[in-house]
Amino acid sequence: MVDQSLRGFLEMVERDFPEEFVRIREPVSRTDITPAVFEFERAGRSPVIVFDQVEGFVHPVVTNIAGNRKLLAACLGVEPGGLPEAYKDRCQNYLPVEVVEDAPWKEVVIEGDDIDLTKLPIPFHFPVDAAPYITAGQIVARDPETGVDTTGFHRLMLVGNNRLGVSLHSRRRMYQYHQKAEARGEPLPAAVTIGTHPVHYMGSMAYHYPPGVRKYEIIGALFGESYKVSECGTGGLEVPEGAEIVLEGEILNDVHEPEGPFGEFTGYASYRSTQNVFVVKRVQMRRDAIFHSVASGMSADHILISCVSREAEILNTLRRNLPNVLAVHVPSNTAGALLAVVQMKKTAEGQPQLAIMAALGTEFYCKCVVVVDEDVDIFNLSDVAWAIITRTRAEKDITFIHGAMGAILDPISDPEDHTLTKVGVDATRPAGRDFAERLYIPDAQRERVRRMLESEGINL
Repeated sequence: MVDQSLRGFLEMVERDFPEEFVRIREPVSRTDITPAVFEFERAGRSPVIVFDQVEGFVHPVVTNIAGNRKLLAACLGVEPGGLPEAYKDRCQNYLPVEVVEDAPWKEVVIEGDDIDLTKLPIPFHFPVDAAPYITAGQIVARDPETGVDTTGFHRLMLVGNNRLGVSLHSRRRMYQYHQKAEARGEPLPAAVTIGTHPVHYMGSMAYHYPPGVRKYEIIGALFGESYKVSECGTGGLEVPEGAEIVLEGEILNDVHEPEGPFGEFTGYASYRSTQNVFVVKRVQMRRDAIFHSVASGMSADHILISCVSREAEILNTLRRNLPNVLAVHVPSNTAGALLAVVQMKKTAEGQPQLAIMAALGTEFYCKCVVVVDEDVDIFNLSDVAWAIITRTRAEKDITFIHGAMGAILDPISDPEDHTLTKVGVDATRPAGRDFAERLYIPDAQRERVRRMLESEGINL
């Protein structure tokens, strides 16, 4: 049995990867939480960070649980390089949920006028943010017509004691569910879960699956066992048994209020919003609840899981017709989904162009696809840039697709219809003729040099 809770994950990291676990015992301001993540990233690290004391609040805060490929891979029991492949394969083996009557988050129940969200240590992430933002809140709601539920991230701005601004900007299922409820003249019953296992987040970021499949069934597939959920009391909604905090309420119909700006994944402040409103009617939580926050902006914590899910989706699409595609990488440090790098063993001209078209057609957020040979390290953007500059013939190998649908939050997309020009780059060697031989240093020689340097007290 896997411990499917956030706490189970934290215990695993502290036990098995102590170098990736940081605990801050001194009191911090809630404005310091996200900046701490970026300071670690600048130093080349991405540990899980627990803040025991946040000034003015009771609950501790944990952040950056999803910013480290090694830890996400450990959750699935694979090596980091095998993460997209494992994600791709497991996501399709849907497992029904296990419904349990009791859950630790039912220990404390707060209702009516006693609800006060300002008591939660909700961080200010960036100076531009309009207010404190809940960034790790997963909204769950049901399709008003089919009854199938979904769960996913949507930013939540603290507006009042029981009121949150929300942007349903993804144009995916939650947005559609609310549209259907609004067409009936009804609010959409919903719940927000805060503090769940990273595998929950991985499963919730799956994008291409049949309409009747529940996200919880995908999460269970990733765990390799049924996902445990419990009914929260709002509209018959089920939420993760292992959650820390559950906010129950509804997304209002025909009500729009200012929401934003907010520091988005692109690295820019976003003023675009659907301006919806979530009213909280009940709060349930563990007595010693841990508040979970995702570092916003272009942090790996904010982007990495979506990168892995998109790597898996694109890889799955490409392999159907191009089995010589070896791997796909969606770098988190290029705003995540906007760039995809495809590694292939090219056997004929034209194959990179097929890969480009298929990749762009799989994920509409993606606006640039680079295809490279098998000798290029797709996890090293310097190596990818070297391939582009030495193997690309601009007049033949760069493809433009004008007027394609892009991401609403992409600041370069058209402000009216959100279209833009997408580009594909064939950075593979020309087929059918000799090409310049790449220089390399044998692994055995590299190992000898490393041992020599270590003997001199130099560790690289």
